[in-house]
Amino acid sequence: MSLNIVLIEPEIPNNTGNIGRLALATGSTLHLVKPFGFELSDKRLKRAGLDYWQHLNVIMYDNVDAFFEQHQDKKMIFFSATATKNHWEIEYTNDMFLVFGKESVGLPKSILTENEDNAVKIPLYSKHIRSLNLANAVAISVYEGLRQLD
Repeated sequence: MSLNIVLIEPEIPNNTGNIGRLALATGSTLHLVKPFGFELSDKRLKRAGLDYWQHLNVIMYDNVDAFFEQHQDKKMIFFSATATKNHWEIEYTNDMFLVFGKESVGLPKSILTENEDNAVKIPLYSKHIRSLNLANAVAISVYEGLRQLD
């Protein structure tokens, strides 16, 4: 039982470090798609990932095209605050790819348009925020997936 966490162009090292720790804790693979908004040597990334980073199964891609070319036959779910379907309405499957965009703007519109049927959101119950922190959103979705798979 495993999931794949995909971060397309992550910008904040602390989030990526925390998500790396989550990936290790849940037996997930972390896929990082460049360009990054930080250097992998950033001390904030290391601090958030602590001494776990070397144990993490992480795969990096030079760009979004390289990622999709390599995994075109995989089942993917795309997370967006603008999606109409809630994340718990989908059936998570083993080895599913959970795809998240960068913190400032989310996934590119072109990706969401091409994958509209596989786009989901985590519902928000306040009109005063537009989205959750990326690390929190990933944690919510991964644990929902694990709950369904268990």
